[in-house]
Amino acid sequence: MVRGRAHPRLLQTAAYARKLVSDRLPPQNDETVEERVVTRLERQALLTGRKPPVACCFLLYEAALRSPLVDREQPERLSEASRLRNIVTQVPSFERAFSNALEGPTVLIETRDRERYAFAEGAFASELTADPGSVARVTESLGMIRTRALDPDESARFIERMVKGRE
Repeated sequence: MVRGRAHPRLLQTAAYARKLVSDRLPPQNDETVEERVVTRLERQALLTGRKPPVACCFLLYEAALRSPLVDREQPERLSEASRLRNIVTQVPSFERAFSNALEGPTVLIETRDRERYAFAEGAFASELTADPGSVARVTESLGMIRTRALDPDESARFIERMVKGRE
């Protein structure tokens, strides 16, 4: 099981990933941008390539969905992914989100052996930990954010409205 907040990397189109990777300071050279885009796209195989498929829950903050970097294809990709049986997508809307939903990507991972890891990404540092206390705090935080997010059906309709609004 992979649970995460605002961690759409597994759901990104190549064009959107390229915009995110190339729109950074300090600027990255073209080779680094392409390497990172390829890596992001390869991770998408986790969604459909495993048998049985990996169960994933994504919390995508509304601001990330409304960013000027989001092109027409990105909401379409999110809409397609949310229809997969192993994917649950929820949108914490502007009105409902906790402020820590803005802190950056956070991922909770549980392996087949029931080992649990938490990963948090910030502007200048990232951390992967198996510390039970840290994993418990991430689990609690993601759980609370999910309680405020639109439910999966409402979220799918929200994303679908975004697709229709960009046509």
